[in-house]
Amino acid sequence: MDQCFPHLLFLCHRIPYPPDKGDKIRSYRWLQELLKHFHVHLGAFIDDPADWAHVAQLRDRCASSLFLPLDRNGATFRSLSGLFSGTALTIPYYRDVRMQRWALACRIAHGIEHVLVFSSAMAQYAENSSWSTVRRVIDFVDVDSDKWRQYAHRKRGPAALVFRREAKRLAKSEARLAHIFDASVFVSDHEADLFRRCVGDVAERVLAIRNGVDTSYFNAVTDRVSPYPVLSEPVVFTGVMDYWTNVDAVLWLVREVWPMVKEKRPRALFVIVGAKPTPEVLRLCGEDVWVTGRVVDVRPYLQYAAVVVAPMRIARGVQNKVLEGMAMGRPVVVTSKGLEGIAAVPGRDVLVADEPAAYAREIVAVWLFGISVGYDILIFQHLTRF
Repeated sequence: MDQCFPHLLFLCHRIPYPPDKGDKIRSYRWLQELLKHFHVHLGAFIDDPADWAHVAQLRDRCASSLFLPLDRNGATFRSLSGLFSGTALTIPYYRDVRMQRWALACRIAHGIEHVLVFSSAMAQYAENSSWSTVRRVIDFVDVDSDKWRQYAHRKRGPAALVFRREAKRLAKSEARLAHIFDASVFVSDHEADLFRRCVGDVAERVLAIRNGVDTSYFNAVTDRVSPYPVLSEPVVFTGVMDYWTNVDAVLWLVREVWPMVKEKRPRALFVIVGAKPTPEVLRLCGEDVWVTGRVVDVRPYLQYAAVVVAPMRIARGVQNKVLEGMAMGRPVVVTSKGLEGIAAVPGRDVLVADEPAAYAREIVAVWLFGISVGYDILIFQHLTRF
């Protein structure tokens, strides 16, 4: 690395490796690019014990680093302090005095003049007046407050009240950070436009950098072995399965859509691929519904799927599962919310439906009409370039 490179502080709410889920894919791409231009000082939390195995290689690449364990039970208890302080619960969830001290020590020791914050929860480590002379950029990724608003609409009782409160508090925090930081970044034009309407006076400092997908990695190859039973007709969903939007999506598909699919396609098999399935997801297991848990490589499940589905009823940002299914050349059936932020043409690049009967018809149509993807790979690479 060029010794003349400036020093940059990169703060992530989750270790940016391995790139096996939406936020980690994006933060890892950030890290790859930043390392070409800066001495990077990386601070991140680790909420999955398996991720500690990847710490050494990140430490070797960064000028310095701090990785702190995030115990979910302890963080949840800590977040309750937000009820008394009037802040969003997300902020104390990620509060740790060790991260605060390390960030400040880095700035003093290395003369840091650049900060990239990944997710609004990490802004607390570089937002006070002592950082005002530093050039600060925040990647919100998506408008998180609106996602909590959507959660509130799906919940009842005390949970709905808590989620509604979180949406309001986060919206205020997001607007305040947009005024403090030099630039606010979002994952799509759709997200950026939504945020600009909320922070009109600093709208010119809001921009979109879209997610991409590595089409050389997500590519069908002949020597890959199918994980599915012979003669089955696999319908696959991919994603981390303790994330409530993913849980909600597969529950809806199994309960509302799947019986209609099975009526027309008795050999159909719904396969839910992703780490950390909740008990509610595990209870879906049966003869025609598989829950794999964590897999070493998701590509065989995509390559040999008859259909890739993304039946998202709650969504913000960009669904990488849609991009990956498209890159593997599979027909993708998605809801309108699941397609937000992706410049694909319904009926040509993907099939879109929102009601259960319509969604089932689109899945079945793949077999009935032999539907295949209709986009040119060069167009796809343009649509999804990072």
